[in-house]
Amino acid sequence: MNALAATNRNFRYAARILGLDSKLERSLLIPFREIKVECSIPKDDGSLATFVGFRIQHDNARGPMKGGIRYHPEVDPDEVNALAQLMTWKTAVAAIPYGGAKGGIGCNPRELSMSELERLTRVFTQKIHDLIGIHRDVPAPDMGTNSQTMAWILDEYSKFHGHSPAVVTGKPIDLGGSLGREAATGLGVFFATEALLAEHGKSISNMKFAIQGFGNVGSWAANFFHEHGGKVVAVSDITGAIKNPNGIDIPALLKYKSNKSLNDFQGGNAMDLNDLLVHECDVLVPCALGGVLNKENAADVKAKFIIEAANHPTDPEADEILSKKGVVILPDIYANSGGVTVSYFEWVQNIQGFMWEEEKVNHELKRYMMSAFKDIKAMCQTHNCNLRMGAFTLGVNRVAQATLLRGWE
Repeated sequence: MNALAATNRNFRYAARILGLDSKLERSLLIPFREIKVECSIPKDDGSLATFVGFRIQHDNARGPMKGGIRYHPEVDPDEVNALAQLMTWKTAVAAIPYGGAKGGIGCNPRELSMSELERLTRVFTQKIHDLIGIHRDVPAPDMGTNSQTMAWILDEYSKFHGHSPAVVTGKPIDLGGSLGREAATGLGVFFATEALLAEHGKSISNMKFAIQGFGNVGSWAANFFHEHGGKVVAVSDITGAIKNPNGIDIPALLKYKSNKSLNDFQGGNAMDLNDLLVHECDVLVPCALGGVLNKENAADVKAKFIIEAANHPTDPEADEILSKKGVVILPDIYANSGGVTVSYFEWVQNIQGFMWEEEKVNHELKRYMMSAFKDIKAMCQTHNCNLRMGAFTLGVNRVAQATLLRGWE
């Protein structure tokens, strides 16, 4: 089942639990606006290249739309639609005043020079500058983009609208980026895991963690687990996978990692990439791609808890198999919301023109993550449902209420 079908299914199930009016349900599902633009740029060799850029703005009932911009050769409109919709529910679960959006350009950033990427980003911004904005739609980095991409968007947008640091988040610190933003998603995963384990009378220390994906989110999460006494017994990324039943030395692995294969790290034994998801551990943390837990491997998962740090890592079929086994799944729309929460803090700081200390950023992030977990648990009790439906009913209900209050029909 693809990401869009799975997201729609979760939404419809939540709408049914909440007893939403069928017309309102249909209206909440359809994106507010879909934008598709042609971006032609001169390449360094003088030839002309054309790319397609797009932005899906899903819902703005609770505030400006928010979501990443990805540069990827296979930008699938269905997946982007699903991710825009997920952002709507995710921001509502986190109780931050945003709606959802997502966008990108169909290109391979690895095949473009720095100056070509800059030209492409500026042309894309020129085409959509009147459809994004501080109080309209606030982009952020995603796959294949970074703080430099945001700096170019900020600069190009500001040529039309005056200096507007709050138009994008995930910016370089020197241009109004927030302290703590880089670690935010990983730290949020840590706080979410802490809240879930506490609910089950356990703590991070002495729990065994397996982490799939050692990019930004996975490496920060692993580091926080390690610092608080957790044992990270297996780690994988695209270069390979390693295991160590006594716990991998994460700070040593982080020092070693830059562009080297995980398999060659001395502090653990190499293992098959696909075995990580079914490795012996207490907590499994998928931090990479969607759809990695499916009906083929779900029955073999040994973890008692799954923390969805990636977007949509568990197929609905796997969800059912794991639920029957009694595995507790902390859903992506809550577990990985640390990034968008600190993006919100960055936006707030830019609007106020007053920057926070990193300590305040992390303190506020913990407060938001703990509060959202309490709200999800309350929904689970009210509707007698699992954590995924608790999160979906919470998010969908908040958006539906805002839509009705603003005057709908």
